[in-house]
Amino acid sequence: MLSCGKYSIFQATRHEVRKDTSFIMRSLILRKFPLVQPTHVVSKSLHTRCRNYLREDGIAHPGYSGELKGVGNFPRPSINELPPFRIQPSMHPTIVMEQHSHTFPIFNPSTGVVLCYVPDFDVDRVQNTIDRNYLAGVITSEQGKPLEESRGEVSYGASFIYWFAEEAMRSLGDVHPAMTKNQRIMVWKQPIGVTACITPWNFPLAMITRKAGAALAAGCTMIVKPSAETPLTALAMAELAYQAGLHEDVLPVVTASHESSPMVGKVLATDERVAKLSFTGSTAVGKQLLGLASTGVKRVSMELGGNAPFIVFDDADVDAAVQGAIASKFRNAGQTCVCANRFFVQDAVYNDFVIKLNNEIEKLQVGDGFSPGVAVGPLISRRTVKQMQQLIVDAQRHGARVLSGGIPHPLGGNFFYPTLVGDVSPDSKLFCDEIFGPIAAVTRFSTDRDVIHMANNTRAGEALEYGMVGVNTGLISTEVAPFGGMKESGIGREGSKYGLAEYEELKYVLLDLGKRQ
Repeated sequence: MLSCGKYSIFQATRHEVRKDTSFIMRSLILRKFPLVQPTHVVSKSLHTRCRNYLREDGIAHPGYSGELKGVGNFPRPSINELPPFRIQPSMHPTIVMEQHSHTFPIFNPSTGVVLCYVPDFDVDRVQNTIDRNYLAGVITSEQGKPLEESRGEVSYGASFIYWFAEEAMRSLGDVHPAMTKNQRIMVWKQPIGVTACITPWNFPLAMITRKAGAALAAGCTMIVKPSAETPLTALAMAELAYQAGLHEDVLPVVTASHESSPMVGKVLATDERVAKLSFTGSTAVGKQLLGLASTGVKRVSMELGGNAPFIVFDDADVDAAVQGAIASKFRNAGQTCVCANRFFVQDAVYNDFVIKLNNEIEKLQVGDGFSPGVAVGPLISRRTVKQMQQLIVDAQRHGARVLSGGIPHPLGGNFFYPTLVGDVSPDSKLFCDEIFGPIAAVTRFSTDRDVIHMANNTRAGEALEYGMVGVNTGLISTEVAPFGGMKESGIGREGSKYGLAEYEELKYVLLDLGKRQ
């Protein structure tokens, strides 16, 4: 029995936990996570078509008959003169032109022709939508990211539950002949036991589901220790899981203040009854936990800091590169471990890229995450604001130029201007350290060899020494691919079938069939 606060965690067998994993996780999906993302899209085509029948002087085009109230005599066109109108899927992302499960048809009452199909929401799916927006609101309230980004995180977090619910049924052992006659080799996959995770504040929901989804699918229990900045999202997520049928002892949440967190982390890393510890956070803290876990030869997964390069060659589409840079750098105010940290731009396109990137950065609206149109929310703390200022001052001492931003925002508090810094020196902290804020640091390069050398010149590395590489895209995270880094950026992988294997123990069994008559 392992006790942490008011929670008790038991060592469950594969039969006790995994036998209902598929049912429980499917229930969680169907009741608590959205199948459709509500989005409001306004189509201008119909408005434009109607407006074209009137001239600017208010006189109708020839061929109209009838009267339109408020306008005066208004000739209406005959039905044959109207352009053909067709329902387009672009009206809304939930509209489809072919029938699928959980959809129903919409008919034209004149002809009886099926116009399209729309989702057939039942009570559970309506509840899904409510829960999605509720969770997104909790994330924005305590973490600060724009509400639309929070909704995206809920969908991203749910994707791991979907994936691992299916992957649980695909995780099979092996049986094959041995080298000796009348023997068979069997390989069993078994849950490693009680596991624990320590998750960060920048993705307070998705970092839990990415770890817990794999643990539950393997048949393990998991203790969740969320960040002291964002415990509410973890508690809200856990309550929805309990309502869906998951037992509280299978996925307990242990909250702790900044002062208590080191002590709790030490218990999770050293208690021999915890078979595995998964951590997402800074490299410095990860090293401490690794040292503690080594005393018991505990299995660990470490998703640590990064220093990801964003490389623009002279034959690149500069406009596309700029859009990719905005998405990669300023999502969550630059507070993600996979944000582009260093921008390397080849000489021939350097000025063009910097000018266009600067124009896009100045369009980014800063403000409260609940305000419409906000693209960049607050940083997580005042300390982070000071760190941004210190990085910029150090970069300027090494010859860098601040092209936009570079100072706290007039809104005060934890708000900071999206910033562009050019001509960043490899000797500056802005180049060497993980920024974790809304600062784009741009460095010029000449040859392929130069940029590969500069990109690999970091202990947080991930030909390129990185665990993940995006080609012509800056958004690479998905539940079906292994997520993780190399060198001091981490150990192990999360997501995909490889993430599930992190929570399984392989057992080799040799079966002797005896002598055959």
